[in-house]
Amino acid sequence: MTAPVVIHWFRQDLRLSDNPALTAACDAGEVIPVYVLNDSEKGARDHGGATQNWLHYSLKALNESLNGQLLIMRGDPSAIIKNLLRDTKGAGVFWNRCYEPWRIEHDAQLKSELQESGVNANSFNGSLLWEPWQVAKPDGTPYKVFTPFYQKGCRRAPEPRKPLPVPEPMQLHPVKANGALSVEELSLIDNRPWSAKLRDSWEQGELAAQNRLYAFLEKGISNYKEGRNFPALMHTSRLSPHLHFGEISPNQIWWALSMREDTHDIDHFRNELGWREFSYSLLFYNPTLPQINLNARFDNFPWVSDDQRLLAWQKGQTGIPIVDAGMRELWQTGYMHNRLRMIVGSFLVKNLLLDWRLGEAWFWDCLVDADLASNSASWQWIAGCGADAAPYFRIFNPVLQGEKFDCYGDYTRHFLPELKELPDKFLYKPWEAPQNILQNAGVALGETYPLPIVELRKSREEALRAFKKTK
Repeated sequence: MTAPVVIHWFRQDLRLSDNPALTAACDAGEVIPVYVLNDSEKGARDHGGATQNWLHYSLKALNESLNGQLLIMRGDPSAIIKNLLRDTKGAGVFWNRCYEPWRIEHDAQLKSELQESGVNANSFNGSLLWEPWQVAKPDGTPYKVFTPFYQKGCRRAPEPRKPLPVPEPMQLHPVKANGALSVEELSLIDNRPWSAKLRDSWEQGELAAQNRLYAFLEKGISNYKEGRNFPALMHTSRLSPHLHFGEISPNQIWWALSMREDTHDIDHFRNELGWREFSYSLLFYNPTLPQINLNARFDNFPWVSDDQRLLAWQKGQTGIPIVDAGMRELWQTGYMHNRLRMIVGSFLVKNLLLDWRLGEAWFWDCLVDADLASNSASWQWIAGCGADAAPYFRIFNPVLQGEKFDCYGDYTRHFLPELKELPDKFLYKPWEAPQNILQNAGVALGETYPLPIVELRKSREEALRAFKKTK
């Protein structure tokens, strides 16, 4: 008897292992693995430039793991899936859930239409440790503060699912479809030198994600709790882009941690996975999170409109070395160390008085791990207008941050080579260096390196005055 034909719809689950929807599809019949690039979905937010680059290589890796049988299409997923079902007499469609607002709406409509037509349509959780609705207060309402969310809500929720193996056997159904494309024909990579730099900075795909995880567990997890604050040290996992594209699941990471002896460092890394879950909960219950302040008090905040300030921040030319180093890391690698994300975010919204949404948009375009939930929640957090947010009046001093967390200047000098000869004493405040020190270091302020675009103390005072106006 011929096995029924079913579709597995790949989205942000670009892996074969621990893929609940793919496993279910393989149990149901011969599988057509399909990926649909939908760049005109109603309400959708297009991929940023950096994530487009990543997606190109991730799809290539996935296609190779499927022996070149990944069906790649472009257009409306609903129409494409329905046409495939009709042409192949398919009996079912399987996918892992996404949590962006427009996808939730689209998925619900598609599932309803398929089930009404007699098609077996099933969706699964392949992206989170817990579904947003599984972590709630005793009265059923969502948490708004991280600590009780993680320490109470998550601990009351079911234990995270143990990872699934690559499904065996995996019978793929050969299909020729009108409109099928190669990865290259999606034109995800532009010809800017920036794209080549991103390619040189990362390896994409499921195998690369697994290698990254185990390298971190062997070399980075030790002293993670403290070491993760120092950008020159290798104590961060750099798993976020692999998680975003689903090249690895949070369940695989969670259980890999569980195989090791419990330490403060492992507990703290689990805590970071909890922050990712919290961000998804916030987005699920607040679909306008990327655009609208969670704290309505900030709707009256007197943001400044200044394109020159914004451009200087984007280019890493603010004249504040630790800020500029972080922004140049972002531009050169598509990534930024988490400590630097907080520093540059605080500088944008509290020293430059620029709207947090401008920073969120720039990160969305430049980060290879640009994730709607995490990016939006984090920017609202640093701006003081989000859930469990850092108080607006807590303003990072970028000079002290540089001196404390990059005390030898290795990170800063790497991304600001024009300051590499400057002594540690003046590295984070070159405007205070005597002229002979600057000359000996080959630094001409305003020429080889910019003067600060704002005075730190004065801009801090202006931010606090602006905050008072929101009361």
